[in-house]
Amino acid sequence: MYKKAKGVMSMWKWEAEGQPKATVVIVHNAYEHHRRYAWLIQRFRSDGFHVVTGDLPGHGKEGVKVHSETFKEYRRFIKRLIQTGLDGNLPVFLYGHGLGATFLLRLLQTEQVECAGIICSSPWLHLEHHPPLLAKMLTKLAHSMKLNHEMKPSLLSRNPAFLEQYEEDPLYVSLITAGWYRELELLMKSVVQKDSTIQDMPFLLHTGEADEITDPSYSYSWVQAQNLSELQYKRWKELYHDVMQEPEREEVYLYTRSFMNNVLRSLGYVIE
Repeated sequence: MYKKAKGVMSMWKWEAEGQPKATVVIVHNAYEHHRRYAWLIQRFRSDGFHVVTGDLPGHGKEGVKVHSETFKEYRRFIKRLIQTGLDGNLPVFLYGHGLGATFLLRLLQTEQVECAGIICSSPWLHLEHHPPLLAKMLTKLAHSMKLNHEMKPSLLSRNPAFLEQYEEDPLYVSLITAGWYRELELLMKSVVQKDSTIQDMPFLLHTGEADEITDPSYSYSWVQAQNLSELQYKRWKELYHDVMQEPEREEVYLYTRSFMNNVLRSLGYVIE
């Protein structure tokens, strides 16, 4: 069962099957939309987790030609997502993928967020896949100039079912403005600067060894430098950027569920 979150047009809450034990807030990657997470949402629900998620501003809408949203809009929306999760008076886990993970990390550097733990998959800390070089150079000349990040589904997953479903997805748009890309670069620099650390909480990081979008080694080095009290890191052999959309996604999910259940046990919850 799901329902639209009160007062927020593009936010939804899915209720757990049976007695809920926690809430998961999902922040999706750039260019995509929350419907890509239908399988993951159902897996969480069947294991006793409420799920709160939605489409980032400018995402998941018919007719969107280019992303030009400000990153402040994204931040406000994500804070509302988290608050909606907290309103249920259950432990809250934050799950961010790609750019969504980067937004969560920056938020945890700048504010105190009440949550039980965070799961990040393939955060955008050091991109390996960029818009064409010439176009990128020209971004210095025009804030509104359009760029194609050319982040095709075939770069995200090896899963034939995923590729068939989303190759022609009209809601998947990787066209951006030069101003948007400059904000992205500033965000990544802010997160990785040496004097910025996230608040200490249980942290699980997933990366794909065959990721061509980001550098897994960079993400690993960054999280190691955070000196967290509880850190789990899993680098999945042969997996691409979208670890939860890969043929091995069940293994990735079970690893994630184990992490969450262990955190809940440490908080005094009885997990069967």
